[in-house]
Amino acid sequence: MEDIQEQLAALRRRVALIDRKFAGASTPPPPPSRDHRPARYFIEELMSGEVVRTALGEHFETEKLWERHRRHGSVDIGDLAQLPADLLDSLSEGAIAATPPTRWAFLDTETTGLAGGTGTYAFLIGVGSIEPAGFRLRQFFMRDYGEEASLLSRLAEHLAQFDVLITYNGKAYDQPLLETRFRMARARHPFGRLLHLDLLFGARRLWKLRLDSCRLADLENQILGVERQGDLPGEMIPYCYFEFLRTQRAFELVPIFHHNAIDILSLACLTAIVPLAFRSPEEARLRHGADLIGLARWLERGERYDESLRLMRRAVELGLPDHLLFKTLWEIAGLEKRRGRPEARIAAITELAASRNPYRAKALEALAKHYEHRERNYSMALEMARSAQQIEDTPELRRRAERLAGKTEKGRKQMKL
Repeated sequence: MEDIQEQLAALRRRVALIDRKFAGASTPPPPPSRDHRPARYFIEELMSGEVVRTALGEHFETEKLWERHRRHGSVDIGDLAQLPADLLDSLSEGAIAATPPTRWAFLDTETTGLAGGTGTYAFLIGVGSIEPAGFRLRQFFMRDYGEEASLLSRLAEHLAQFDVLITYNGKAYDQPLLETRFRMARARHPFGRLLHLDLLFGARRLWKLRLDSCRLADLENQILGVERQGDLPGEMIPYCYFEFLRTQRAFELVPIFHHNAIDILSLACLTAIVPLAFRSPEEARLRHGADLIGLARWLERGERYDESLRLMRRAVELGLPDHLLFKTLWEIAGLEKRRGRPEARIAAITELAASRNPYRAKALEALAKHYEHRERNYSMALEMARSAQQIEDTPELRRRAERLAGKTEKGRKQMKL
């Protein structure tokens, strides 16, 4: 026991000596920061481009070219220049006639907020264009609010060489916002002479039945097969710009320029897919039944019933989720009725009546009407009506069943005589 106590006492003395040795030592300095970026960096020093001087002041512009041999997802950049001049005619419902793709401008803005109104600025505006060399992008950037008038002046100049404006949700957001900015700058906006195609509406019609979201970034991934790496979320863009205005640290802007550039390139590549489906539905590069249904409904609205029917039947063959399959069969029956083909209509209705689905009661009721009025088979009509009653007992069905029961009984009595 004494040995242990002696050992502990010796250990305490050694610890005390160490404490006295280092008691006066100063705290080591923190390691140096690895961030060697300067506190400020002018955008013209950080990115290729130039400060443009106009009669209304200065702003910054940069340009980028994606050469024709390159690809963006599933689309070859070089194919954009080969798009037919009448590509946009059907999707625009005849508003945009034959216009060569070199006369199309693809526009997208990055703004200080999403609410719109006179307090929202478009601080970065990108305009893409198709040319034989590939796809060219010019970006107009205001380094401070005071550069807006100069930027808008050059934007109007640049857009003068185009006849068609293509955007994504631009009719609801980008164009009204820019028109407001031109009015605030007491300048005439250039959009009155430009025919405007908002690709969002066609994209929604094609893909809303299959995809949870038709945001441009989602279509870029799901349709073009592009996976962005390290992209800046859209909701962070105003914050980053405000930070730049406060600190003048331009390196924070680089992801915004990249985000805007890829948005516009994806918009151009989707233009090679979406309008083509509406222009030539039978040649549409659509591999999912749900996408064909969206296109078929658009054709039906334009009274192109035969084309709509073909696409719907093709969609059924490709395969559809149950909820969409049953609705499509009901729509096929309606289209066959419009085309005056009762046998084909009854075939579709009979298929619906054979299984449990939301349209089964309607299908059975339609069969009851068919057997009563066309076949004069009252017993079969009564069976269909009573089957429909078991699913959805309505006053109309009860009256129909009672009437058919009377006709069936009358027919039996006549047969006995």
